Amino acid sequence: MMAKLKITQVGSPIGRPKEQEATLIGLGLNKMNRSREVEDTPSIRGMLRAVQHLVRVEAAK
Repeated sequence: MMAKLKITQVGSPIGRPKEQEATLIGLGLNKMNRSREVEDTPSIRGMLRAVQHLVRVEAAK
């Protein structure tokens, strides 16, 4: 069983490059303060690195 991460959108994609907005949508986030639990995989880690200034990441319980 893979570890899970809880990601919460804390920043707005307004005025950001379209790639960052698309990355948020790919992570399942589209509004401020929404949270999702995702599997901790290398591809998800790469996506989180691209939008690290717009999200908060925690270990899921």
